[in-house]
Amino acid sequence: MEFVKRLQKSIEKHADNNVLCIGNTFFTYQDFAQEISKIRSEVSKKIPESEKLIGLVTNDDLQTYASIVALWFEGKAYVPVNPATPIERNTKVFELTDTKYVLDSSDSTVYKDFEVIASKTISETEVNLKPKEVKGDQLAYILFTSGTTGLPKGVPITFDNVNALVGAIDAEPEFNLVPTDRCLQMFELTFDFSVVTYLFPLLAGSCIYTIPKGAIKYFYIFKLIKEQKLTVLTMVPSIINYLRPYFAEINAPDVRYCSFGGGALHNDIAKEWSDCLPNCKIFNYYGPTEFTVYSGFYPYHKETDTKNHNGVIAIGTPQKDTQYLVVNEQNEEVSLNTTGELCLAGPQITPGYWKNEERNLQSFFVRNENGKEIRYYKTGDLCFKDEDGDFLYAGRADFQVKIRGYRVELAEIEFHAKAKSKKKVNMVAIDITNNLGNAELGLAIESEDFDTEDIFTHMKSKMPNYMIPMHVRFIKEFPHSINGKIDRKKLRTYFDINK
Repeated sequence: MEFVKRLQKSIEKHADNNVLCIGNTFFTYQDFAQEISKIRSEVSKKIPESEKLIGLVTNDDLQTYASIVALWFEGKAYVPVNPATPIERNTKVFELTDTKYVLDSSDSTVYKDFEVIASKTISETEVNLKPKEVKGDQLAYILFTSGTTGLPKGVPITFDNVNALVGAIDAEPEFNLVPTDRCLQMFELTFDFSVVTYLFPLLAGSCIYTIPKGAIKYFYIFKLIKEQKLTVLTMVPSIINYLRPYFAEINAPDVRYCSFGGGALHNDIAKEWSDCLPNCKIFNYYGPTEFTVYSGFYPYHKETDTKNHNGVIAIGTPQKDTQYLVVNEQNEEVSLNTTGELCLAGPQITPGYWKNEERNLQSFFVRNENGKEIRYYKTGDLCFKDEDGDFLYAGRADFQVKIRGYRVELAEIEFHAKAKSKKKVNMVAIDITNNLGNAELGLAIESEDFDTEDIFTHMKSKMPNYMIPMHVRFIKEFPHSINGKIDRKKLRTYFDINK
């Protein structure tokens, strides 16, 4: 597989360069090569060739990043779990993927029911970076996102999918990393944006700067930009909302590229942020997990390219080999400037949700185009295409929201909230915008006041912290629309969180 061979060559070529800065400690590509070799040697000894899906506990350390590459060189896929997420949820992820082996760099492991390889205690071995031959349709990773039934939803991505992503980004003349670049990696490794923030720097021989677990992200990013003079930033838009009070102190002429994704980028704050980065090209990327991170982008410029709809910057045009299609409820293409659901086709599309045929039937469809069968993914995002060929974002078609860059199914929060409630009452999870412009979660309960401690204890045992509602309102009677549905828009008016 082409990108895996390129990883090998890059690691060998840039042996003396720094590959990672973790908590102010630098590691070289030579250090990285040694860790990869140790881990793949142990994997080769202890894990049968037939076992392709390997669990990975995503600590912020050299071994965790080396584990990803080691597994790829061995022709295997990583199934990441966040150590801060409840073990019951992580165990369920491993059960859903029939994962038996777990790579864990923690000082001690909590995964007693699995064969654990403690990646920090492996003996030294000879450097071996030669990748095994791998078929393109083999899996490279499986990421689990929020699901509507209380179970997380698996998105498998193949080596072919990742290779197509690399080819598409390589084809963009405006974006070209070099070995001297210093690149921000702010994402948890269970989040798909992490793939581009470690993979592209590794392919270029650049250095990756991570955010320590437990650090205040926006403050640590501010510090890295200032002290380490980062040159490449990849962020969710919510981060610059938190940084906004510090804009007057930020002057970062070293930043060459700043890419956004994982949420709506608003025109007003994009202009203010652009003023902080006088020599920077800004890209507003778009793409769901199901389409291998990025599917296209809009090149923002504060003076010449500010196209937006309702203040949200355009998502632009599809990248190489990707097709965009805006459809109505019958999956028929709509005309220009008509809002519909955005659908994606191309070599980056996932093979389908993991062991979830019902969801696959809902989310994918095949269309005959010029005698060829083209498979599309329905994103759930409402968009329209304008006369210039640019696509503009108009909102969500369902009740998924982005919280801190993570995609969250509101139905999953409601599922777990109701599961432990002694009172059988209506509960609705909604997203609320705070005075910084970031989304927060609220839980509306159709009832007189009662103690919700048991409900929240249960939710915290089932879901990661970003899915736990920060605000609760008891409402005697929910507002309803004319067709009898709960009016979520009116419910938001009960949550005045900025007073």
